[in-house]
Amino acid sequence: MNTPHLLVIGGTGFIGHHLLKSVQQKGWQMTSVSLNPPTEERFVDCVRYLRFDMTDQTLVKKNLSDDFDYVVNLGGYINHQLFLNGGRSLIETHFTALQNLLEVIPRGKLKRFVQIGSSDEYGNASAPQHETLREQPISPYSLAKVASTHFLQMLHLTENFPAVTLRLFLTYGPGQDTGRFLPQIIRGCLDDATFPTSAGEQLRDFCYVDDTVRAILQTLVVPEAVGNVINIASGEPVSIREMIEKICSLTGSGKPLYGEINYRPGENMTLYANISKAKRILNWESTTKLDEGLKKTIDWYKAHA
Repeated sequence: MNTPHLLVIGGTGFIGHHLLKSVQQKGWQMTSVSLNPPTEERFVDCVRYLRFDMTDQTLVKKNLSDDFDYVVNLGGYINHQLFLNGGRSLIETHFTALQNLLEVIPRGKLKRFVQIGSSDEYGNASAPQHETLREQPISPYSLAKVASTHFLQMLHLTENFPAVTLRLFLTYGPGQDTGRFLPQIIRGCLDDATFPTSAGEQLRDFCYVDDTVRAILQTLVVPEAVGNVINIASGEPVSIREMIEKICSLTGSGKPLYGEINYRPGENMTLYANISKAKRILNWESTTKLDEGLKKTIDWYKAHA
């Protein structure tokens, strides 16, 4: 029996390296594509690491002519900048790169292509957000994600392409980039610092990274997932202020200054998921309780201070 071959675009990123670590236990072949090499903490044995720019069609053709059984596209980065402030490069990073990839990868063995979408695709839609809502992109980043979702749905309908879009809400956990919301709060609390925050009234949906990885792996093997857009989240709204207070309580330190940072223009104040489709199609739901996940995450940052 042939060993499955997994391609992860963005395998040196936060979710990507957790995914590769999980797949490592299966003994699969693994290839990662990213702009930068993995840090020591994100290096996974037995992964073939490729480094090139996915927006360069020539480099994509040169490097990705192998047959893959599974592809997970975690490429790109989260950024909410306006179009006039460099938003075009975000669209190219997410949407142009996807087109380059799909023009090149052979389809003979391809069983599943998993596109990682974003809750930002919903824009200001009312909560709980469900997959049948019309998307309302409010940034070049979210526009590129919506375009990618629709592009893959078109390919599924017209070319029977085995695509699934997993629309992630806020994934968190050990090793997340320090510029993200939770790591910043955790670092501030561990340093017992005084730090500014918004008033914290926003409701958000946090999903521990191990649960997110489990959803991705489930998507690879469930035939009914193909052609669908599926929310991956806890389904439980938590206010930003409550999250900050939990971290302060678990660390026993930190001095947040609520209201010192303004909300983003157009920010959705209630962004949390209806996850009934994930339960029905993937037989998946998050199992890591918030306090448990936060404790594991805080312990990791303590150990890597």
